[in-house]
Amino acid sequence: MSESSRNAGSGGASSGRIGIGLELDATHLKILEVLRENGRISVSALAERVGISRASAYTRFEALRADGAIKRFTAEIDHVRTGLGITALIFVTVRQQMWKQFRAELARMPEVEYCAITTGQHDAMILVRMADVAEVHAMVTDRLAGIPAVKATETVFILDEVLKRPYVLPSDRGKPRSARRGAQETQGDVPLGKMRFVGAAEGRAALRRDE
Repeated sequence: MSESSRNAGSGGASSGRIGIGLELDATHLKILEVLRENGRISVSALAERVGISRASAYTRFEALRADGAIKRFTAEIDHVRTGLGITALIFVTVRQQMWKQFRAELARMPEVEYCAITTGQHDAMILVRMADVAEVHAMVTDRLAGIPAVKATETVFILDEVLKRPYVLPSDRGKPRSARRGAQETQGDVPLGKMRFVGAAEGRAALRRDE
């Protein structure tokens, strides 16, 4: 990695190392922010959006790819339009001596979009997309239950995918939490979905008024 690819452009945020040694600075993060919106953007347009030269944008983009920070480019599809309108999470309890078999069998299931090993009550979480509920039921009862490594399963159907981002970045955190809390405390009403923390003394006084 050349010095120009690591240090070209501006960056005021603290840097961190990624991959094989590229220093990820604020300009790299801005490039990733723009690519999150449009992965097919031209180098010229990318440079304009980030506020750097075209040469610097190209060098930094190639450095991100070579270093492994950008792994690949892919398309995002509408699963309903493609006939896979049912999404389910299947939580699996695995027999602890049979993890190798579980992984091998799962790799042979093309309908599995995602699988993660988890902590808690279950050992793994599988995300599948199917045409209907019957297909999900058949997969769980006929295929997963037939794997000796699978001890138990629990299926949860997704009603609505409220938020799905391609990826998140450290720069997404925005303002410090203390600043956001201070601004919110000046408002009388708490927005829907937010929490308002009440001190113990204030809470007891409110309870006495309600009695």
